Amino acid sequence: MQASTALSHIKVIDLTRVRAGPTAVRQLADWGAQVIKIEMPASLDEGEGPGGPRESSDFQNVHRNKRGMTLDLKSPDGVAILKKMVAAADVMVENFRPDVKQRLGIDYETMAAVNPRLVYGSISGYGEEGPYRMRPGFDQIAQGMGGLMSITGLPGQGPVRVGIPIADLCAGIFCAYGIAVALLEREKSGKGQWVKSSLLQAQLFMLDFQASRWLMKGEVAKQAGNNHPTSIPTGVYKTRDGYLNLAVSGAKIWNRMCEAIQAPQLANHPDYATGALRSKNRDELHVELEEIFIKRDTAAWIDILNQAGVPSGPIYSIDQAFADPQVKTLGMVQKVGEVPYLGQPVTLSRTPSKVMAHPPKQGEHTAEVLQELGLRPDEIEGLRKKGIA
Repeated sequence: MQASTALSHIKVIDLTRVRAGPTAVRQLADWGAQVIKIEMPASLDEGEGPGGPRESSDFQNVHRNKRGMTLDLKSPDGVAILKKMVAAADVMVENFRPDVKQRLGIDYETMAAVNPRLVYGSISGYGEEGPYRMRPGFDQIAQGMGGLMSITGLPGQGPVRVGIPIADLCAGIFCAYGIAVALLEREKSGKGQWVKSSLLQAQLFMLDFQASRWLMKGEVAKQAGNNHPTSIPTGVYKTRDGYLNLAVSGAKIWNRMCEAIQAPQLANHPDYATGALRSKNRDELHVELEEIFIKRDTAAWIDILNQAGVPSGPIYSIDQAFADPQVKTLGMVQKVGEVPYLGQPVTLSRTPSKVMAHPPKQGEHTAEVLQELGLRPDEIEGLRKKGIA
């Protein structure tokens, strides 16, 4: 059973844990890569780690579409088996601290000597070099150091984290993207390479235009709440039965909105004549708009505004988001049996991605993988008895 035929020729060794690393490998698995997830044998397992229990929705989300085996990488015999696997693999992904992979003897230089065509993916907290390279990485810390918490939340509220592990997720997705680029480049050179990403790099990159405002114009963004920092009026407005999400950018959409809500006094108001003036006078404009929007229900305004070409929409809770007919049409929820999974947000017309398999049980495919490496049943049993596999 293949999740997709797109990457079905790619063999991946997954040494990752928690979220950022497993996210990277999930991206490959969901497009059909042959992924083998390696964990410690049950006898050496130290109990529930930061990734949470296997039965949790979090674990299930990032480890679907993979096979799983156990292997003691602290053992020379275990590392020898890993090297045998690497010799036949295309990709290996890990998110150990730099000193850990060196100590285990599974670092890039060692593995590249085993297989020069190997694409080796690494995700760290702060990068493989630099003064913070040995620090433990965590999403919330990266959100703070990367500037995101300083621009999230209401003005004067103090730092606020984003409601998802955005540094973890983006580092994983960027790493998978880098691996795909390296695989494409290998078709020309025949050589693998080391793909490195980190939570801090990912978070800085995700600042996007806010980073460019600082780098190119010297402007340090501050918290703006629901107001867009540069395009006004973009924000959240009270309606008769809830809230309206509105996004107005540029003169054309501004004029469309004023006409749609029957507010010519705003279109002709000298304080709102340009984008710069609307930004300067955003608080006054917000009050005037809310006096209009409070007179109708949210759904009515969404219909009026979208028919006029003005971007607007509801503000859903998560359950409401998945109940929306457009979300259902997009097929973002895929079931394996009766278990619903979140599907990929990208569609390919010939080689689509599907969630085909639940995460493997601990060591579920150990014997199967070792047999594929050429080990005899008695050799596999010997490794089990020694606690190596």
